[in-house]
Amino acid sequence: MTTNRSSAPEAARLRDPRSAFSTEPVPFQQQSPPGLTAEMYPQPDHGEDSYVGVGRLTGRRALITGGDSGIGRAVAIAFAREGADVAISHLPDEAEDAASTIRLIEKAGRRGLDLPGDLRDDEVATGIVERTVEEFGGLDILVLNAAWQRDRDGVEELDGGAEPGGVSRVFETNLRSLMLTASAAVPHLPPGGSITVTASIQAASPSPDLIDYAMTKAAQVAYVSAAARDLGGQGIRVNAVAPGPIWTPLIPATGWDAERLAGFGQDTPLGRAGQPAELAPAYVFLASDQASYVSGAVLAVTGGKSL
Repeated sequence: MTTNRSSAPEAARLRDPRSAFSTEPVPFQQQSPPGLTAEMYPQPDHGEDSYVGVGRLTGRRALITGGDSGIGRAVAIAFAREGADVAISHLPDEAEDAASTIRLIEKAGRRGLDLPGDLRDDEVATGIVERTVEEFGGLDILVLNAAWQRDRDGVEELDGGAEPGGVSRVFETNLRSLMLTASAAVPHLPPGGSITVTASIQAASPSPDLIDYAMTKAAQVAYVSAAARDLGGQGIRVNAVAPGPIWTPLIPATGWDAERLAGFGQDTPLGRAGQPAELAPAYVFLASDQASYVSGAVLAVTGGKSL
């Protein structure tokens, strides 16, 4: 006996991931870094109207770097709706996005903490931990999500230059600040606490035009593996989420031309770019007790691309 898959009752009908979100090519647009949500077209989906929590993180206290927009905002919304208080760090230029995210956290009935500053400053990178602990009375979940990337013409452009888009900024934001914030957080994390790093498919499949960014993401994966081994004895789990092409403000602020933007995400097996809302459940899982035996893992959310 054969079953007609298209005849399933409406309540049991599955959502086709190929068309779950927009499949249209991204129209040409550019922003100055770090990019703002309000200037993006189309607007990204962070789960504002779709994410429903069930209490997986009730009473927990979380800090998300780069939590103002993109993946960070989606994770902040999900964490708050799962019952966590959420602190977000962000660049001062992202104050508009941060204010919107804080409103969404508070709308979920949780405490939100706004922490502006540049994580390349050592005092900021460590101070956001102290502020979170002071305001929330502790820290249970750390999400290291802040990142910087710029379009490169190839190896010859990797001169280690400074601002505005030099390689040094990529390494300082994506690696140095990550290590400093994590080191400051570990003494406060209790057994059962967790650290989740936003890595990237670029760690395993680097693009020449993002070579320095890809290098930092590969280093993050190594960090996660080593830190998981180091902190397991304290009952602290360390994992990474590796996103594929996700529509966030980082993309129009990267400096890509019209052709590169139009092709963004189109080469995935699912045939489209992902939305921040599609990442949030992975972070919730890794922060929850459901992932109690998951540490040192890299969870791919890539639209079918292999790590």
